[in-house]
Amino acid sequence: MAHSENTDSESVNDGALVDRLHRPLRDLRVSVTDRCNFRCVYCMPKSVFSKDYKFLPRKDLLSFEEITRVVETAARFGVTKIRLTGGEPLIRNDLEQLIEWIANVDGIRDISLTTNATLLTKKRAESLRAAGLQRLNVSLDAIDDETFKRVNDVGVGVQDVLDGIENASLAGFESIKVNMVVKKGLNDHSIVPMAKFFHGTNQILRFIEFMDVGSTNAWDLSHVVTSQQIADRIQAELPIKPIEANYKGEVAKRWQYVDGGGEIGIITSVSEPFCGDCSRARLSATGSIYTCLFASSGYDLRPVLRNQGDAALQKEFRRIWSQREDRYSETRTQFSVIRPKVEMSFIGG
Repeated sequence: MAHSENTDSESVNDGALVDRLHRPLRDLRVSVTDRCNFRCVYCMPKSVFSKDYKFLPRKDLLSFEEITRVVETAARFGVTKIRLTGGEPLIRNDLEQLIEWIANVDGIRDISLTTNATLLTKKRAESLRAAGLQRLNVSLDAIDDETFKRVNDVGVGVQDVLDGIENASLAGFESIKVNMVVKKGLNDHSIVPMAKFFHGTNQILRFIEFMDVGSTNAWDLSHVVTSQQIADRIQAELPIKPIEANYKGEVAKRWQYVDGGGEIGIITSVSEPFCGDCSRARLSATGSIYTCLFASSGYDLRPVLRNQGDAALQKEFRRIWSQREDRYSETRTQFSVIRPKVEMSFIGG
């Protein structure tokens, strides 16, 4: 299906799709599975996701054809960036086929993948790159085995992740970002060691404030190490200076090492919300669109996907985004009652 390519010159006044707060749609994050080989305590704790937990049967997951139809529709409305997530997306077989199809959608310019990298063999990294995957975001929450095993809770050591990063680098991935979720009392002592380890490498380390995503991670504000505190700790050991964002709506505040050792990013969803520039929608593995990471519910596209044509799908997509007014990070303190929220493992963060 051929579509006209969206260009950067399109403004919100040229008929592009915007929500009620005049935010355009530019990014779509696609969860391809709810399964993961980790049980990270801030995401899929064993107390909930035990060996008896019932994950989605394969028949309930969107097919690659259905995902591609959603991507084609999103591209018509201005989406240029796709990020594949999970769970752990590399658990899904033949992911390369989906990447090839997405790479051929008019208007899509950037395809990335978020992974814990433990399944990223040299052969898999090469096949993903050949299929059209451009960038990788690798989750790594500590650089010492004791802390990292305490976080992932399945006994996986740091070297398994570092091997995956190395395999990706050898396969030609030039943009590899390493994401560290920081939780006070769990792994915040690893902030500076992580910074020192990745200083001078080609990998950009990004620190993420512990967020109240989902309802199973026992989030509490007292567990948050703020972006300023993170920056101060690094500054004391490795001098850094702030630099400009790459583009409007970039989620990470960028810092550069004064000595030329590269850059880091800090994602400030709790201490400095960035809802005003949020251009992201999320597609769950079962076909629901979520217009906010902190949403309580999504919009099920499966009835339209499986029973109606492209025109109906486009109409539904337009309806969902045009009525969006989410800005949870800016208003979280106004809620007197804690609302249930979709789990991060279900929509991929």
